[in-house]
Amino acid sequence: MAGQKKLTVVISQHQGKNPVKRQLEEELAMACMMDPEVEVSIVPNLYDLSSDHSGMLFLSGIRGDVVVLSWLYPRATQWILDRSGIKGKAGTVLLVSDDEEEDDEASTATERPNAIGTLDVPNRLIYCVDLRASPDPREFLGEIRRIVQETSTETVDLLSWIQGEPKKEQLERYLNPQEMLGIGHSETGAIAEVEAEEKVRRRWYPVIDYDRCTNCMECIDFCLFGVYGVDSLDRILVESQDSCKKGCPACSRVCPENAIVFPQHKTPAIAGAAGEVAGLKIDLSQLFGGGDAMELAARERDIELVRDGRDAVGMEVGIPKRQPQTCGVRDELDDLIDGLDDLDL
Repeated sequence: MAGQKKLTVVISQHQGKNPVKRQLEEELAMACMMDPEVEVSIVPNLYDLSSDHSGMLFLSGIRGDVVVLSWLYPRATQWILDRSGIKGKAGTVLLVSDDEEEDDEASTATERPNAIGTLDVPNRLIYCVDLRASPDPREFLGEIRRIVQETSTETVDLLSWIQGEPKKEQLERYLNPQEMLGIGHSETGAIAEVEAEEKVRRRWYPVIDYDRCTNCMECIDFCLFGVYGVDSLDRILVESQDSCKKGCPACSRVCPENAIVFPQHKTPAIAGAAGEVAGLKIDLSQLFGGGDAMELAARERDIELVRDGRDAVGMEVGIPKRQPQTCGVRDELDDLIDGLDDLDL
């Protein structure tokens, strides 16, 4: 099959073993296997893969257009891939979750001309599809068929690349949660042995959306755990993913552009939905109830500092004021926050 024009479809599995989610993954995989215009493969949850994991290396080897179905918001999927050098232009996806539908107008209404963007984007499309958008596999298959009609891709035979020519019972055995080892399976068990040494664990770290990031460096000033750094071009990056404190999304609250995503957070805007966290779409009631986003972020950071045996620093370290040089055009929210700061409540 090498050299045939087919659309590559990658299914990123859910972190847990929910039987309903597993069934959806299995039905989609089986249907795609039967489609002569589609090549399908399965990888563990993208968020849990390190850049040198075989699943991510496999994705790096895909040169053409690709559809990635995952249990994450599309924005989170896009920038997790980008972090590992898997780049492409965002393909248009019509099947979206309720959160994305509600915030679609807000996400497209605001241009971000100061965003630094990603680098070296190849001329191919990556379609990121949220598996939470529907419980019905037919809707996803319909979306895949729509994408097949609008584009074609020069690919290799992905299933052959991973695990030979699989039979239906091989795929079913692989999809059994009790036997889930990684991205491959073989009759001899040779691949399974390799993957057993490479089992993924659940991770927690920030993902930067460079289509929003202005390189203001507020996150690196705020974070006291060594998570952030800069590259050779002085662009902000997540340098030490595993230094991040599990469950803490504080840096996303101080980011003026909502460019920091924690894909597994329970709040949609922080997890990568189209809404805002610290910008104009902030819930202003937070300013008069439990404190504003900055105060909440400082409290979250203090909790982790104390757990590390360090002193809490409160609002004294790395808390920015919303000024034109860091946030672009000044707005009413900036005046409101600075007014509250002056009151010293």
